[in-house]
Amino acid sequence: MNLTSKFKGAAALLAFCVLPGFSSAQKSLAAEYKARAETVYRNVWTRYRVPSQRALFSENYPSNKKDTLNYFQGEAVKEKEVSFLWPFSGVSSATNVLMKIPVLKARYKPYQDSLAMGIEQYRDTVRMPTGYQAYPVKFEKADRYYDDNGLVGIDYMESYFNTKNPLYLQRAKQVFKFILSGWNNDAGGGVTWLEGHNDQKPACSNGMATLTALKIYQGCKEKYYLEQGKKFYNWMYDTLRDSTTGIITNDVKIDGKQNRTFWTYNTGSVIEAAVMLYQFTGEKQYLEQAKQLAADSYKYYSGVPHDKNLILHIDLPWFVTVLFRGYEALYKVDHNDKYVAAVEHDLNYAWQNTRDQYGFTTHSWTPKQDEIKKPKWLLDEACIAELYARLSILKGEK
Repeated sequence: MNLTSKFKGAAALLAFCVLPGFSSAQKSLAAEYKARAETVYRNVWTRYRVPSQRALFSENYPSNKKDTLNYFQGEAVKEKEVSFLWPFSGVSSATNVLMKIPVLKARYKPYQDSLAMGIEQYRDTVRMPTGYQAYPVKFEKADRYYDDNGLVGIDYMESYFNTKNPLYLQRAKQVFKFILSGWNNDAGGGVTWLEGHNDQKPACSNGMATLTALKIYQGCKEKYYLEQGKKFYNWMYDTLRDSTTGIITNDVKIDGKQNRTFWTYNTGSVIEAAVMLYQFTGEKQYLEQAKQLAADSYKYYSGVPHDKNLILHIDLPWFVTVLFRGYEALYKVDHNDKYVAAVEHDLNYAWQNTRDQYGFTTHSWTPKQDEIKKPKWLLDEACIAELYARLSILKGEK
């Protein structure tokens, strides 16, 4: 069954709801986005859960355990019995955003409890300091990535904000301790990507470390974490910001040479951090930096080759979700909806035009038939629920 036709009637509503002043329409759109978020989340939870493994998910759906995964240091690996930590974290992030919708908080609390148990299955207490490895400990010993641990820290802090459970704050602090163990002064500072491999200082590890530190500060007001957040942020802004495009590069090698690959999420994490630093310190330089990064990223991602039906280049849906988090944080301060509206437009195009027989969107957010037919990655789908939940909240606030 093609699910796209069911929502064609929403197109006119979407077109006119981007204009100011239509409060009733905005409320209708908030409800529609909330419904979409819940639909996707329920679909992910139902189809990706591995029945034989408590609180764990599969990497892909449908899954034949034959996919090759290439997001690791060194050689690619084959899909395993359950997902790696990175895609798992996408479900946790989506859950925390759904809980921010007041009428859904109680409904999704049991899901959050289950996911907390799931995260802990990746926790390695043998190697010190304690950190989270890429695959559940009960199956095998696996590498520990600093960006993965940053995601765990962020998820635990968002769980803390939703519940005020001190255990989540404690775990986030423990995660940050592990991340800091990867800091050294090569290339002027920063942490590496993978524990024990001192070859690069990537934006992904350092951006998530920055946000972990700042969210811990937001939760406990201990100045140490604000200072650590500033240290990470300043190193990233000074070292990884590209002088030509104005956005954040992928990494810097130990010899100081930048890898000028521009993934959307790297700039997104820095925008969000800059806004947080402005809010915590009142120093306008951070706000100005956030605005410039947003403008430069929009210029770049709308300017590079991409599908004519989309406003922005979509590298990975989850990467764009992290960019949206930065745009969202800035929007709440300066009320310029240009950037969030661009992602909203592209997400709605994907929703209306690219879903497969199970209701999942394509990796590229375009209706390529080969993509529609192939299995879908957990992280690509979980972030759709997060994005629609975030948009529902924004529309509800107008």
